[in-house]
Amino acid sequence: MLVRQQLVKTISIAFSLMLAVTMTGCDNKNSSSETSQTSDNTASVTTKTITIEHEQGTTSVPVNPKKVVVLNPATLDTMDALGINITAVPQTDASLPPFLSKYESSDYQNAGSLFEPNYEALSNLQPDLIIAGGRANDAYQKLNEIAPTVSLTIDSHNFLPSLTQRVEQLGQIFEKQQAAEELINQFKQKVATVKEKATNQGNAMVILVTGGKMSGYGPGSRFGFIYDELGFAPATTFASTGLHGNVINAEFLLTVNPDWLFVIDRDNAIGRTDSPSAKQLLDNALIHKTNAWKYNHIVYLDSASIYIAGGIQTYNILLDQVSDALDQASTQSDEDVEDESDDMDENVIYDEEQDTTQADEITIAGQE
Repeated sequence: MLVRQQLVKTISIAFSLMLAVTMTGCDNKNSSSETSQTSDNTASVTTKTITIEHEQGTTSVPVNPKKVVVLNPATLDTMDALGINITAVPQTDASLPPFLSKYESSDYQNAGSLFEPNYEALSNLQPDLIIAGGRANDAYQKLNEIAPTVSLTIDSHNFLPSLTQRVEQLGQIFEKQQAAEELINQFKQKVATVKEKATNQGNAMVILVTGGKMSGYGPGSRFGFIYDELGFAPATTFASTGLHGNVINAEFLLTVNPDWLFVIDRDNAIGRTDSPSAKQLLDNALIHKTNAWKYNHIVYLDSASIYIAGGIQTYNILLDQVSDALDQASTQSDEDVEDESDDMDENVIYDEEQDTTQADEITIAGQE
């Protein structure tokens, strides 16, 4: 009897142990399965990528990255318009235009300067994406070793298609395709409106003033938007479409005699105060003889925007300035026509009075 009880007890213990092992195995299996599933889900989120063609080649970048470094002010300009969150930007002595001034605050990490990124700080940040271009192009290779890097410079030789592509690419990367499309459509409509106003408004020249000197820019150049997209005929052609333009002076402007002058004051854009401003430099006897001066067709563009930034918000500002100048010129032209018409009417009335007087004199003479 005792032997039987011991046997039953032994079997019971063994069964309990087997059951415990089995349940533990199931738990481990379930836990492993859940962990694997979680890992797979995480991987699917973090590895979603898109291929971007850019100035330096083709790069696979994460979709909707969280830590984003932007070294190109033109891209910063457009990303701000799309409402995209940014982690780090350059902090330099050159002030950003007012609509981008918030990026100068300590809310954004310092990515270095426009020309020299802070590689150590960027490495410590471990960004998901770096957007270079413009002044930071030379740093591309080193940046690409830190994180996927794309160079989204806008091609001034092919401005509108290039700008459109860059806005679309940002929309794709940050899943803001609809906002990007709306931004592009609104911009193109504004370009068409201003271009229509510029029809038959004469020729033009874009000049940059810095350090008391002037440079001229023609079609296909850094500031060729005035000709290439708005349709102003160039007052002259230049040998170079390079970044720094072509050296000119007041005598040259008088010889070319543009109907319109569009002026960028670089010193004003970078905060330089040790040389004459653009307005001071152009206020001289030779410039006074040009059509642009005579007809009040000198337009001082928003220099901080066009020189420092240069994205879609910048060009919307430029379009507004050109549109306002054309409207003012049209109003002045209408007033001049009215004044000429009034002068003609006065002359006609005067002539009629003379004719009446002469007729009376003839009649009187006839009576005599």
